[in-house]
Amino acid sequence: MHSTETEELVEVVLPGTVEPEGLRIRRGTVPTAGPGQVVVRVEATGVSFAEQQMRRGRYFDQPPFPFVPGYDLVGTVRAAGPGAPEGLVGTRVAALVKVGGWASHVVLDAADAVPVPEGIDADAAETMVVNGVTAWQMLHRTARVRAGQTVLVLGANGGVGSVLVQLARAAGAEVIGTASARHHEALRARGVTPVDHRTEDVAARVRALAPGGVDAVFDHVGGPGIVDSWRLLAPGGTLVAYGTASTRDDKGSKQWPVIKLLARVWLWNALPNGRRARFYNVWAGHRRVDAFRARLRADLTEVFEALRAGDITARVAARLPLTEAAEAMRLAESGTVAGKVVLRP
Repeated sequence: MHSTETEELVEVVLPGTVEPEGLRIRRGTVPTAGPGQVVVRVEATGVSFAEQQMRRGRYFDQPPFPFVPGYDLVGTVRAAGPGAPEGLVGTRVAALVKVGGWASHVVLDAADAVPVPEGIDADAAETMVVNGVTAWQMLHRTARVRAGQTVLVLGANGGVGSVLVQLARAAGAEVIGTASARHHEALRARGVTPVDHRTEDVAARVRALAPGGVDAVFDHVGGPGIVDSWRLLAPGGTLVAYGTASTRDDKGSKQWPVIKLLARVWLWNALPNGRRARFYNVWAGHRRVDAFRARLRADLTEVFEALRAGDITARVAARLPLTEAAEAMRLAESGTVAGKVVLRP
């Protein structure tokens, strides 16, 4: 067991609905591992869309303020509690935590720690935890995309979208992706047909590219535009809705946009038209914790192998110290970066 006694705990606290500079730094004693737990010294965490929504109080099931945000993390196991599997101390692991990742040390149930293969550094691995698992599960478990099919990815340059288009191409699918013009060259280099969502009529352009419709649409935007995504489906196609980004800056109930989206999904699935709609959430659809853990471990391992094989590449937009979380949040929200903003304790 490695000692953590000489180290200090550093955490970023989200005290309420504040601007990025309202984030607070808290210092304290490194926690200890209980039965079946491990203490992870965090090497990389990051800013995802979830934290941006949480800052506004807009994330569907965020905890009450104040709390430590941070959806995922990668780090090295520094200590293990009684009953934890032997051999974990000193190994690099990844974890999906939803909150709590913006810290120098995090206590996890050992069963939630997924080994990171040799040859993948912490920053690269971090970009693939929530984004990679989300992309993999939506593509292979929810939409079940096959070689030769055509898919539409909204936000093809985003955190999830950039991984999704690469996995779809690796699976042999034709990919149409929406992004602003400055990202089109990079998308073309990945074999993606780009559409400018700012200057083009996306629905008309996609119909021109795929007159018979597309086999899957991956839509993180939600809002009224979800209707176009549904209408672009070919017979037998699947709409995968996985967010409500269009409502990020709205006021009022944070549950209402999701409830409306779920209602649309339910209604569309009741129609006898051969198409299907799915609402994807990485945490949903698992009745048992052990089943969730097994699926997460299997799918994240597949993502790491795809990364190691070169089927997908990690895109780190910037690396900042954990104590500069406010600047990291501003940068991630600016819409000017490609890839994920990584925080390094």
